[in-house]
This record gives sequence, C-alpha cells and structure tokens, in this order.
Amino acid sequence: MSAGYEVAVRAEAELGEGPTWDAKSGRLLWIDILGARVHTFDPVSGRRTVRTTPQHVGAVKPRVGGGLVLNLRDGVGLLDPDDTFRWLHHEPVPGRRANDAAVAPDGSLWAGTMRYDEAPGGGSLSRFTGDGSVQVVLDDVAVSNGTGWSPDGSLMYYIDSPTRRVDVFRYADGRVGDRRPFVEIEDGAGFPDGLTVDADGCVWVALWDGSAVRRYTPSGKLDRVVELPVPRVTACAFAGPDLTDLYVTTARVGLTSPLPLAGSLLVVPGAGKGLAQPAFKG
Repeated sequence: MSAGYEVAVRAEAELGEGPTWDAKSGRLLWIDILGARVHTFDPVSGRRTVRTTPQHVGAVKPRVGGGLVLNLRDGVGLLDPDDTFRWLHHEPVPGRRANDAAVAPDGSLWAGTMRYDEAPGGGSLSRFTGDGSVQVVLDDVAVSNGTGWSPDGSLMYYIDSPTRRVDVFRYADGRVGDRRPFVEIEDGAGFPDGLTVDADGCVWVALWDGSAVRRYTPSGKLDRVVELPVPRVTACAFAGPDLTDLYVTTARVGLTSPLPLAGSLLVVPGAGKGLAQPAFKG
C-alpha cells in the first residue's frame, strides 16, 4: 500500500464528510455538513462542482434512477436529475440534525441523526426505503456515524462515536441482530468517525482527533495506519474507476489554529481495493 497521501481538493470545509463514489457519473461525492454544501470531484478530469443545500446536510448518495438522496437536518430528501427537490421523509426535531448515512446491499438508506449538543440518546439510526417507509433501527444513539457491510452482506459495521467502538451486527433481509464490539479505539487515539469496508472484508476507520485512518482485518486486528496532517479526520471511501484510491474527508470546525489542509479532501493512491457501493432504490 502507498503510505503517502496527496491533496485531491484543497478546501476549507467546516465539516467535510461522507465521500461516496458515484460509478455512473464517474464522480466522487462529498459534503460540508455545517457549510450546507455538496461537492463533486472527477478524479480523471479534475473537474469540481459545489451545490448549496437548503439546510445542514449529513450525507449524500446516488440514486438508481439518477439524482441524489440527501440526509438533511429535517429529514431525507430527493433531488431529481432535473434538480427538482422533494421530501421523502420530513420530520423536523428541534436541536437535532442529520449525520452519516450508507446504502445497504438491498438499496435501502440507513441514515443517522444526532443532537447538535451531542447529548447521549438524542440520535438514531433509521432504515428508509424508496417508497418513503421508515424503520427506526437504533434509538439510543449519541453521534450516529460510520455504517458499512461486509463483502458478502452478512455483517453490518456501525459507529456511535462517543463509545469509541466499532460494533458489528449480523445482517439479513434488512434486519440486524447479535450486536457485539468489533474494535475499541484506545484513549488518546481519537474517536471513530466514518468507515468503509474493502474487498478483503477489512474495515477502514477514520479517527476524529486522531490524525489517521486505520485498517482492521475481519478478525479485528489492526494491520495498517495511514497518518495524515490534520487532526480531524472524518470519513473515507474507495473511489476512482478501479476503486483503488482511498479518499479521506477532513474538518476544521473547532480547531483553535486550523492547519493549512484542514477541511481539504485528501487521497491515498493505491491504498487497496474497494467494494462497489449500491445506489439508493428510490
């Protein structure tokens, strides 16, 4: 694996998050949650776009029929290919916002929430289908974060950041069970934030206030560490035509003296081999 990083997009995102490869368009999607912006980046041409959202955005994912699904402060919205916006599920809760989200193997969206004050139990993880139905999967969450599935779809990994754990569930037919700790991040190493699973079934974990991304084997053994020049590393995803480059989002929010690359999109070329991610069936 290449141990070095490069700067893919020099930016000053307050809270860069949620890198997602959109294979259909050949673009990387990523967001600035507090800046209420959706970014795209074409790694072949270098072309970039920025779109402002009407409120804080926790995640953005491609849809099967084109357009985007957005995990927004007040619910889940759909952006059609012609830029028409409509709510799939609208449920404003004072003091609460959207956070990370992921698309499951069956095409459902698993979207997390949290309170702005990060109060324990103030967040949740819910499953949304394309017809707008919603099922609350976890209702006692502080900061709902990284979610991902094993290559065979039988396991789901999940992070509630203040626990300092990555947990793993059995997954089948849109349901989870048998929750157990997968890995625990030691004191002083930061907090687990976003995650992605590679083609070998290894779990890559971004460390908020940890200046790194870690790779854990399917047995939970730490086997790689990518050190980065910013403390607030938020999420990671494999992208590019061959899914071998690891893109990493970062944040500058809360830093008393922001470093030059805080808030930028970084990339680790040739880091491994990612999994093709499904689009939202809605």
